This record gives sequence, structure tokens and C-alpha cells, in this order.
Amino acid sequence: MDAHNMFETPATYKALRAEYALVLGASGYLLWRNRKDVRWPVAGALFYYNDVFGYLPGAFAYRRSENKRISKAYYAAYNLAHSAVTGAVVAGLWAKFVKPEWALLGIPLHIGIDRAIFGNFLKPFSVTFEPETHPVWERVKDELARPISETPAASGSDNGVPPASVAAGTS
Repeated sequence: MDAHNMFETPATYKALRAEYALVLGASGYLLWRNRKDVRWPVAGALFYYNDVFGYLPGAFAYRRSENKRISKAYYAAYNLAHSAVTGAVVAGLWAKFVKPEWALLGIPLHIGIDRAIFGNFLKPFSVTFEPETHPVWERVKDELARPISETPAASGSDNGVPPASVAAGTS
């Protein structure tokens, strides 16, 4: 979205997922195309490292928690491990200290699958670790799916705030 509206609507969420589908497709294609040169155990390790360190500990803690609340450290670990920035750093370090190789495509392949297929992005602290609809989202999702011109707040009549043109003195 933007710096003032840090949320996604259903349409922008689908667009983001489509972008990551391109990452998934390109990574998968290049892995397949170069499959004879891929060290598959390395590709597997690079594909799974972020779930081993970022997802599984939080998932186990979440399932053991009686109230579904877990430490923010699990969220931070998930976000760090599933960040494209972290993936780029891991790939860069691997290429420098081990060797550049096709197996490194396991990293963007995993991120592409998570984002495009499963719809999983970084986790804010305000939601449950495992996907559940947040009550605030439940209340506003239909309104956010409509263009601003069709929402009650756009006229300024519902919330006591005048439209932007009136507030700016341009009406």
C-alpha cells in the first residue's frame, strides 16, 4: 500500500502473490533447467533452512500454548528467516565462502512458494502465529474491498470528519 495505509486489500494482496509467483516460476524453471548441475542435498537444505529455524519452533510453541500466545521472539525468528533480505545475505555468503551454484535457487523457490501458493508473508506481532482471521480485519475487509468513493467515510458524513476538499477549503 503506502506509508499512511500499511495494509493490503484483497486485490493488492493477490497482486503481491502474483509477483511472488513469478519468483517461484523463475526459480523452479532455472532449477529444472539446470537439474543435472544442482547439488540436490544442498538445494534441499537451502530450501528448508528458514522453516527449520523460523517456522517450526514457533509452530510447536503455538500448538503447545493454551491461549495461542507465544513469545515475540518466535515471530522475529520467522520474519528473519523468511525475509528476502536474509535469503540474499545467505546466498551471498554461500556464494562467497562455498561457491556460486544452482542449489542457491532453493532460497527464492521457498519464499516464492510461501508467498504465492500459501499466501504467507512476514508476521506482525498483532496476529496469531498460525493464520486466523483477526477481528479487526473481519470488521473492515468488505469496506476495504470497495473503492474509496463508494465507502461511507469518503463523504465525511459517517465519521464527523469533512471530506478533504472541505477541510482544505477547496470545495
